[in-house]
Amino acid sequence: MKTLTPKHGDQEVTTDNAVISGWDLTGSLDVYANNVTIIDSRITSKNWWAINLRKGYTNLRVLHTTLIGTSTGGIDNGGADYGVSNNSDGSFEVGWCDISQFGAAVSTGHGNVHDNFAHNQAMFINLGHEWVHTDSIISSGDDTGGLVIRHNTLINEDPIDKGASASVGLFADDGPVANTTVDDNWLAGGSYAFYGGDAGAHNIKVTNNVFSTEVHPNGGYYGFVAKWNASGAGNVWSGNKTSDGHVVTP
Repeated sequence: MKTLTPKHGDQEVTTDNAVISGWDLTGSLDVYANNVTIIDSRITSKNWWAINLRKGYTNLRVLHTTLIGTSTGGIDNGGADYGVSNNSDGSFEVGWCDISQFGAAVSTGHGNVHDNFAHNQAMFINLGHEWVHTDSIISSGDDTGGLVIRHNTLINEDPIDKGASASVGLFADDGPVANTTVDDNWLAGGSYAFYGGDAGAHNIKVTNNVFSTEVHPNGGYYGFVAKWNASGAGNVWSGNKTSDGHVVTP
């Protein structure tokens, strides 16, 4: 295993084409640059993110990296919110990462999120005195750039009375959910394991996923799927099964 170099403190990345490799960072990375790659590193963050791509920048790649939130020590009454937060447009990739102790492992409306392990999500009460909703991967809609969620293991073990929402949450908070593929993932836990975008969602393809019963007998506490728009243009539901082989229908 590669030897990591200790680094301390919240960092800003402002140089285009920067490559961050082999860091053991106790802090966070705030990215104000294009074509940044973060690879073969470990980030332990007390901030509300481990890695945050700012608006106006593009082509962030986070690969083979471990991200750990410290939910008792950070902003907003000690809650780390996002392992990786994407606030921009253009290319975005998170792959082969181990992400734990955040309210959401990845927050993005577009990009390629693949081959990650998200687990042991944070539970915390925010400054509004409410349990923060937790989703392994979350999209808030109003993004047509195309999102692929493929071959991830996403386990949300949080109790529903302490904020559990979903393993994959496609929500229309900011606008319609569109152009999203959720394929070949292992999904477990949450209120529902999968939220499908609700009315207005279109071009959503949910295929070949395994809905595990390891956290709840029905995938999520209330069931496998909620808010699926079966009549949406281009929406496809196919090949989705439980971990013991039963077909999952929305």
